[in-house]
Amino acid sequence: MVTKLPKTDVVTVGVGWTGGIIAAELSKAGLKVVGLERGGDRSTENFAMKHDELRYALRYELMQDLSRETLTFRHNSKQRALPMRQYGAFLLGNGVGGAGTHWNGMTDRYNPYDFEIRSKTIEKYGESKIDPELTIQDWGITYDEMEPYYTKFELMAGISGDETPLRGHRSEPFPNPALKKTPAMDIFFDATKEMGLDPFVIPAANNSQAYDNPDGQHLAACQYNGFCERFGCEFGAKGSPNTTVIPTALKTGNFELRANSEVLEILHEGGKATGVLYMDTRTGERFEQPAEVVAVTSYTFNNNRLLLNSGLGTPYDPKTGRGTIGKNYCYQVIVGNDGFFDDEKFNSAIGSGGLAAVLDNFNADNFDHSDYDFLHGGSVLMGQKGKRPIDENQVPSGTPRWGKEFKAQSLKYYNRHLNLYTYGAQLPTVHNYLDLDPTYKDINGYPLLRMTFDFTESDRKRGKFLNQQTRKILEAMGATHISDDTNMDHFDMTRYQATHNTGGVIMGADPETSAVNNYLQMWEHDNVFVVGGSAYAHQSGYNATATLGALAYRASEGIIDYSKKGGSLA
Repeated sequence: MVTKLPKTDVVTVGVGWTGGIIAAELSKAGLKVVGLERGGDRSTENFAMKHDELRYALRYELMQDLSRETLTFRHNSKQRALPMRQYGAFLLGNGVGGAGTHWNGMTDRYNPYDFEIRSKTIEKYGESKIDPELTIQDWGITYDEMEPYYTKFELMAGISGDETPLRGHRSEPFPNPALKKTPAMDIFFDATKEMGLDPFVIPAANNSQAYDNPDGQHLAACQYNGFCERFGCEFGAKGSPNTTVIPTALKTGNFELRANSEVLEILHEGGKATGVLYMDTRTGERFEQPAEVVAVTSYTFNNNRLLLNSGLGTPYDPKTGRGTIGKNYCYQVIVGNDGFFDDEKFNSAIGSGGLAAVLDNFNADNFDHSDYDFLHGGSVLMGQKGKRPIDENQVPSGTPRWGKEFKAQSLKYYNRHLNLYTYGAQLPTVHNYLDLDPTYKDINGYPLLRMTFDFTESDRKRGKFLNQQTRKILEAMGATHISDDTNMDHFDMTRYQATHNTGGVIMGADPETSAVNNYLQMWEHDNVFVVGGSAYAHQSGYNATATLGALAYRASEGIIDYSKKGGSLA
């Protein structure tokens, strides 16, 4: 039996960064919003004195329960996909705040090149520069159009930052100063400046000082004691939905948050969504929540899966190239090196999730690609996020993985080790996509999402190039031993790299090649807005969160305008 509830103006599917921003902006504008989140509710108080690496970092308490719902994976369409039974390459958040609760806080704007990647590449290098295997396309929006929304996100989250060379222009300074540099970061700065490069402290949502945002929410100052990644911040010093937009939405009286509410289907009739079917995960009861507008605001995988299971949009067909739902799935090219120093010692335990030295000299089109057989690049980072004692215990190559020598090397190098890595761009191809698995289903009987993905030759060439840069920098920094952290023969589903999954419901200017317009409104169902990393037409060489937040602010404007006028916003 399904209980039908009173109609609301807007229902959001998920209450993380995107759902929280939309709830805050729409409720401030007077719209009635219901936020459905399949995980439990939580706030800063839930994380007090819980620096428990085993509980959160290794047993994944804040993550999705893979026994209830997971995805299947294969490298190519000739293989049979198998379910992901345990976490590896990426983590899937669960609960109010979503991944915005347990993220590190690195807050990068995408490069102007990213939003017009195809046209800018052709303009500079000619169309022959684009490998035929790539399906890159412009996003249907420019950096200049995105810039005000980036600024809104940064002001709301209290981003700490300073200069950002080789990135797009800024209309306003960061609301907080950059985080403090450590001695290890000073070595990175000195070495890279000597090489003629342009290092800076990465913008971060770890607030460098106490801050009151434009909505009146107070964020505390970062304590630099680590335990950010995979953890909620016990001090309320990390910009997250739980400390910013969700309290703002609740304060209006126009937002109702329903935790433990799993959306099963988007209901629709005659080309319009009529609401959603959801289940109370504690009791199994099912409800229909009618709504004028449905905002699909969950993680990339769930956005795709929910649309496919609901029969919304046209599924992508890799054989013909037609259809858009599931198209242009991308991950990230993560390569790097471990440097070990016999003559330097660092306090590796201190730090903050978003604290890092970074440079963009090898990112986007900031260097001339004429003599390279790949496009784009990646940011080079040296983070100091607070080294955890259990699973962050690197030793030089050739060291046994257990026993007396392993213990001796672990003790020697725990504070003499630095890792340089890259967030490398990953460009889409016809062969990498998302669809529904024909065999495996979740606990409620709905097909799981199937991920078909592997690195392309251009990914491998980009990764090799970026790996060469990190090695050169570590040599310049004085590392006595350098271990290679790169294996790109095939995508490794078992080794954690980054939770930066994008695409599948991509934005653009053409309904034939994109699923949503630049307000993230579906072309085929104009009262459905699909907001999140699923909208990215490719993966850039940065952390993806700032762009996700900026697009959520733009989508909020679109939903408000649609609610007043109706119809397509394109």
